[in-house]
Amino acid sequence: MTALVIAEHDNKTLNDATAKTVTAAAKVSSPVHILVAGSDCAAVAQAAAGIAGVEKVLLADDARYARMLAETMETLILSVAEPYEAILAPATTTGKNYLPRVAAKLDTPQISEIIAVLAPDTFERPIFAGNAVETLQAPAGKKIVTVRTTTFAAAGSGGTATVEKIAAAADPGLSSFVEENLSMSARPELTSAKIVISGGRGLGSAENFKLLDTIADRLGAAVGASRAAVDAGYVPNDFQVGQTGKAVAPELYLAIGISGAIQHLAGMKDSRVIAAINKDAAAPIFQLADFGLVEDLFKAIPELNDELAKRGIGQKA
Repeated sequence: MTALVIAEHDNKTLNDATAKTVTAAAKVSSPVHILVAGSDCAAVAQAAAGIAGVEKVLLADDARYARMLAETMETLILSVAEPYEAILAPATTTGKNYLPRVAAKLDTPQISEIIAVLAPDTFERPIFAGNAVETLQAPAGKKIVTVRTTTFAAAGSGGTATVEKIAAAADPGLSSFVEENLSMSARPELTSAKIVISGGRGLGSAENFKLLDTIADRLGAAVGASRAAVDAGYVPNDFQVGQTGKAVAPELYLAIGISGAIQHLAGMKDSRVIAAINKDAAAPIFQLADFGLVEDLFKAIPELNDELAKRGIGQKA
């Protein structure tokens, strides 16, 4: 039987989460097909067709899918679901919005945020804020799965899948897009950045939080935050990393002034290298960090910036 992956994209560019979900899908069932639903998104479909291991791309190009609303996505996915043994989507805000509706309509339990595929019907997923890993076996029948893509490598390129245009499904008329307000930044997107610098409550204020900007600009890094920093109003909540924020797995995660509550660790513990700066030697973050510096961050940040400047890394802000 075949697996279907729902593509994550912005109508212009295919998100790397799609290729990572393909890696997971190939372990569940093969061949793998991809559904690209969007508006004026032919380029996305071509990019999806180039992912290694993908046999076919289904392209639903219609204005009603421009924002991938849960209600319209539900009817579209259900219209093509019948031949697929498994339907998978990245565990992003978008994927977690529409896929539960699909699972409910198919009367099958959704398996959420898997981090490993042990067998076609057996998965691992984190529970208790990432402090334990649950192994679960899916019941017989169609599998509806969201994938925590931070733990899967992206499938390679070089694929030659065919692109098949499909008709839009009926619009249920239950919702419509009104507007969106986005935080614009020249820095990399938080969940896809190779380097993430996060600040915590130890920075003390929104003004002090800007101290991270110079280092982030030098390293080409994204800036994140703990929930405590977000709750204190230092930065908007789309900066938040953790159980109730975004999950990241960069090459380098630098935690500055973050104590290391389990809710924060749940969102960044899969980072390849973790470094921490905190004046409290007993801070829990040091138990997870590969490198730790016990120092006042207001002394350490300028020294780090000066050292980067001496090595010619980046430009002064």
